[in-house]
Parts: sequence; structure tokens; C-alpha cells
Amino acid sequence: MSKDRDRMVYRRPDGTWANERNDASRASSVHDTQKAALEAAKSMLEKQGGGELTTKGVDGKIRSKDTIAPGNDSNPPRDKEH
Repeated sequence: MSKDRDRMVYRRPDGTWANERNDASRASSVHDTQKAALEAAKSMLEKQGGGELTTKGVDGKIRSKDTIAPGNDSNPPRDKEH
């Protein structure tokens, strides 16, 4: 799996939520809600051939990581969230 396709969703200082590719210097899209940013990130990852989606909470700490198909995680963890 290519790390440059991986994405992160996080809250910006202005209160909006950003969907950003890990190798990018700016956000791919900005949304009013975390849910909208997650949906956009998942859609983009699916179109790019899959990858890892990291979600940060309001406090800036990593809340969850998901592999979006058709990504191939060679060492998948046991899913305790779903």
C-alpha cells in the first residue's frame, strides 16, 4: 500500500474539518462537520485504489485508523471498533 495515498481528517483552528492527503501541504477539502470530511476522504481513497484513513478527534489525538478497500493491509489488526 502506498503511503502517499493515505489521508487524515482533523479539525482546523477555525473549527472546520480538513480532509488532507499525507504528502500534501494543504487540505484536499474542508467541511463544516467531521462526518462530511470522513465521507469525502473515504470516497477519495476508494477512487485512488485504497489506503489508510486516520481520524483525529477535537483534541488532536488519533481517534481511529481504517484501511479503505481495495487497500491491502499486510498485517491487519483485530478490529475492536466495529
